[in-house]
Amino acid sequence: METRERPLVDVFVADKSPLVRMAMKTLMGADPRFNLLGTAEDGELFLRAVERLTFQVGVIGWTMPYMDGAAVLEALRHRPQAPRILVYTGDPDPAIPRRVMDLGGAGFCCKSESPERLLAAIDTVARGHMTFPYTDVGRLSERPASPLDVLTARERELLACLAEGQSNACIAARFGISVHTVKFHLKNVFGKLDVSNRAGAVAVFLANARRGGSAA
Repeated sequence: METRERPLVDVFVADKSPLVRMAMKTLMGADPRFNLLGTAEDGELFLRAVERLTFQVGVIGWTMPYMDGAAVLEALRHRPQAPRILVYTGDPDPAIPRRVMDLGGAGFCCKSESPERLLAAIDTVARGHMTFPYTDVGRLSERPASPLDVLTARERELLACLAEGQSNACIAARFGISVHTVKFHLKNVFGKLDVSNRAGAVAVFLANARRGGSAA
């Protein structure tokens, strides 16, 4: 019986480290299963690649400038035919895999794992499966202690700027990002806090501060 070769899996990588991006090119260039279409240094550039390219798997970092891994997953979770996302990070926070799963990510791999384990994880995700370390799934639905706990670090920073009365343009200049990215982040903030505008978000921020919560 004649066997058909499996088609190459198109992959795009986003990571803040140039060494990681170079290593990815080497790894995938030597593996006949994968075709690396390109790399990006931040989440905003990764989303631009999603707009112009078609690929099955995105391998992204968790901590990236402009748009971090959480923001990328938020942007893609309701997008039709979005690539499946594997988060690849060296951040030791044990809550990150649960967060990735909750945001619709397809997999998680720690940078302490071997290159072979990373490639196996990419292959698993490409086949339509999920791959995560052990996660207490029951804790995914636990309510956070503070309303601001649902926000990423960057989102909390932007919310603090809102509370100071800064405009979108001022916030963009302060963080070296585009006004479009600021608007994207604020839209996510409003949705997560279940408010409809800046005033509502600032009210939640101030209420949290009065309770002794932290925006950091």
